Amino acid sequence: MQTYDFSPFYRSTVGLDRLFNRLDTIVGQEAKSYPPYNIERVDEDAWRVSVAVAGFGADDILIETKENNLLVKGAKSTETDEDGREFLHRGIAERSFELRFQLGEYVEVSNAGLENGLLNIDLKREVPEHKKPRQIAINGAKSAKKTIENNSVN
Repeated sequence: MQTYDFSPFYRSTVGLDRLFNRLDTIVGQEAKSYPPYNIERVDEDAWRVSVAVAGFGADDILIETKENNLLVKGAKSTETDEDGREFLHRGIAERSFELRFQLGEYVEVSNAGLENGLLNIDLKREVPEHKKPRQIAINGAKSAKKTIENNSVN
């Protein structure tokens, strides 16, 4: 895998250090293959992360958000792991896992559910009202028009 040195950009930019920190972490991450997951766009401001968690129950999974990060952890309790069962073949991996996702600004978890071995996490962008674009009316537009018309008549 190639590595990239972003240090020249740190010297010539102001306020973009967070962007280059993200690039550093993305480049440094190894590809996670367990458990498999999908990320799909449901709407313009809504997404769903689906994680295949066969063998895990709702009590075995932790979902946590903190500072634009989504953490999904799974761990089987040792009590239920070996309850007298003898496996001839063990193909369902029930090993612990940890997935981390970087969320965009104002993206929050709106719902999470476990159904048919899939953990579905719904995400939605909720931009605060004071951050949304709004149109500003220009005061005095009618009086300026009258002044121009009055001057052109004279």
